[in-house]
Amino acid sequence: MWHRERPAGHARSWRTLLPEQPSRADSAPAVRGAVRVTVAAVAGFYPAIHLLDRPVLALYTLFVPVAFGLLSPLPGAGRRRAGTVLRAVPAAAALITLGTYLAAATWSAALGMLLVGFVLVVGASLGPRAAGVVPALQLCYILACFPPYAPGTLSDRLAGLAVGATATVLCERLLLPEPERPSYRSRVADGLELAARAVRELLRGGADGRETAERLRAAGRELRLSRTAPGTRPTGAGARDRALAQAGYATRRFLDLLAVLAPQLRPPVDLPSAVLLRGLAAACADEAAALRGSRPAPGFERIEEMIERYAAARGVPPDLRGDPHPLLRRQSTLLAAAVSAVTVSAALALTAGRRRPTTGLPVEEFWYAGASTPRLWWVRIADHLTPRSVVFQNAVRTASGLALARLVAGSLDLSHGFWVLLGMLTLGRTTAGATWSAVRSATAGTLVGSLAAGVLLVSAGDATEVYAALLVPMMLVAFSAGPVGGPAWGQGLFTLVVSTAFAQIAPVTWQLAEARIVDVLTGSVIGLVCGVLAWPAGARGEMRRGAAALLRGAAPLIRITVERAATGRSAPTARADAAAALRRALLDRRIAHAAYAQLRTEPPSRRPVDTGPDWLAALNFGSRVLTGTSWLPWSEGSAWPPDAATWAREATEEVVSATLRAAAFPADGVTVRPPPLPPGILTRLPAPSVSHLVDVEVWLHALASDLAAVGPGGTVKGGLW
Repeated sequence: MWHRERPAGHARSWRTLLPEQPSRADSAPAVRGAVRVTVAAVAGFYPAIHLLDRPVLALYTLFVPVAFGLLSPLPGAGRRRAGTVLRAVPAAAALITLGTYLAAATWSAALGMLLVGFVLVVGASLGPRAAGVVPALQLCYILACFPPYAPGTLSDRLAGLAVGATATVLCERLLLPEPERPSYRSRVADGLELAARAVRELLRGGADGRETAERLRAAGRELRLSRTAPGTRPTGAGARDRALAQAGYATRRFLDLLAVLAPQLRPPVDLPSAVLLRGLAAACADEAAALRGSRPAPGFERIEEMIERYAAARGVPPDLRGDPHPLLRRQSTLLAAAVSAVTVSAALALTAGRRRPTTGLPVEEFWYAGASTPRLWWVRIADHLTPRSVVFQNAVRTASGLALARLVAGSLDLSHGFWVLLGMLTLGRTTAGATWSAVRSATAGTLVGSLAAGVLLVSAGDATEVYAALLVPMMLVAFSAGPVGGPAWGQGLFTLVVSTAFAQIAPVTWQLAEARIVDVLTGSVIGLVCGVLAWPAGARGEMRRGAAALLRGAAPLIRITVERAATGRSAPTARADAAAALRRALLDRRIAHAAYAQLRTEPPSRRPVDTGPDWLAALNFGSRVLTGTSWLPWSEGSAWPPDAATWAREATEEVVSATLRAAAFPADGVTVRPPPLPPGILTRLPAPSVSHLVDVEVWLHALASDLAAVGPGGTVKGGLW
């Protein structure tokens, strides 16, 4: 009954079909949730059925708390969860009303299910709040769209919604509320505070560079969304969530670049670098304080001014002996870190409510700054209205499955036919293998639960007081073990709960358990059919296509960026020649990121984990290209001499051709060997072109490192960009 991914290819033993009891640590949140859902459900159910004798009202007061409190992954702590339920009540009322009137005919109810299912799944992409209530909203329509066609009961249905939602809100707020978890804002603040301390210690010579680098990289890994609780992830479509997510990505990039610099920063550091590093440390401390609410968010203009001064002042000191190349590479890395700090500062200003465009920064990077919330919602939805999107694929798969289940249940006149849709909804997975694994476990659990329910119904007969006494303990056990025990425990225990509840609503016999088996099996078969016919590989196939499109789309941007540097033109201005390619690459990146996010939730394939491409390296490559396109070079300079321009073209073509080869994901990966700089060229170039040339060299070698990591078994190396 509860949605939980299981690895495809489970062992086929009976013990596997009924998995082991969950651990105590995993059970604690489930027990709290079980208490809240049980209290909310019975608070309206018992008075409605035993005092008022209104079965329709009782049914809705029972299932609304189950839908919102159990089936829906509501984000956040108690107060936020309660607010999410309140905001969803109008939509739930509209869906109940729609389902009530469309139940007049099977075909109209099925068409309504098709539309509702598609819209809700696509709408879930708007953010965690929307995604959290989608299962509950689907259940509201499912309950209402089944026979009997009774528009006269609409008032009781809506009253049941009101009572059940009110009880759910009160329990989420007052009864064992979910504790607050560290927010993503606090994680970003922790990373920035660490960066400020690390830079100051390194400049004083009081820290070991390698140990500091490890701490910085570890802090960067903590900013992955996978390390953050689902309810606190900034995945919404609004400007503030987009800005906070961008601040997190940029902070991680900043920390990784500081980690590359840390072993190289030994006093005395050249004066321009030391000044910039002190300024970055101060800016990081101010931004961390703003994230914690102790001061207003600083603007990005201060860091931008520091970058401009540094870009003009950096270079080879006149008294430096030996090869200047290491110093120039270090300066290029520091400048890249400073650009990441600009992105962090600008994004944090947007999280504080600044809605004006970030003048002076790349418009593609902060395109959402001046956009209205409805427009941002539409952009998020429009991004996924393509068969390439896993969101679109999931919407088609879910909507067609629910519509087919409604059509089958209505045409065959199945008793309690909404269980068919509920089974399809809760057992459906994004891959055919995972669906089959869930169905096998759920079938075993349903059979065992139905046998136990049949024995109970035969033994208790019409003794309503027995069912009333058993309902609460059964709900507590089912709602505690089901969410963490897997489909077998969930379906088996839920069968006992619904049998006990329905025995109080109307006279029943052991045939209720039989109907439960038939309905769940029917829904499972429909879910399997849809899983096999509609994108059975889930995100895996789309991940390959999306990553390939991102790599192919990034290739021309590499040429454009290096050409601008070689001709002495600044990248952040007058980039009309790259506008179309940038828009395409940005869309490709959003589609690929959505596929990767879903892929992380799916069971692994049967082949060894080290034999496939490194999708994260491909995504990192795309982000690195887009960052370089926006910021490289840092300021206008003079055109490079012929030998430097020739080297740039050759190195660029080597990386571009490797990018296009990597887009096919060959079994043996790709080999990238950009040619070295011509001997003595750094001494022949005028400033600041010498620094621009090293910037391009560092960037191309970092791209080559990412491409090599994309291959099977590759690892992302520590690039300097």
